[in-house]
Amino acid sequence: MPETAQLYMELWVSLASLLRSYTAVHGLNGNRQATVELGEEQITVRHAEAWLDLNRNGAHVMWKRDDGRSGMLELTENGRLRSSAGEEEMDMAAESWARELMR
Repeated sequence: MPETAQLYMELWVSLASLLRSYTAVHGLNGNRQATVELGEEQITVRHAEAWLDLNRNGAHVMWKRDDGRSGMLELTENGRLRSSAGEEEMDMAAESWARELMR
């Protein structure tokens, strides 16, 4: 596996781990849990009727929400997520998604 492909795979696994951690934290008060399913090119997070679906092709990530919202992101080599609005730390994006999902 080329070096950059390995890097994006490791960042992908890290993103799934962040989503697991942040959904667990946001669910503590109400004793709620989310499921996080990790595949080589897909991460799916579910809580009750809410869900987030992430699909990766190399560095490119397409996300889709249960309410119809969707978008495209790009994993950067320094572990951030880039969108048309700019770059965001991966942990900040994961925390934001987790907060929305666990409402």
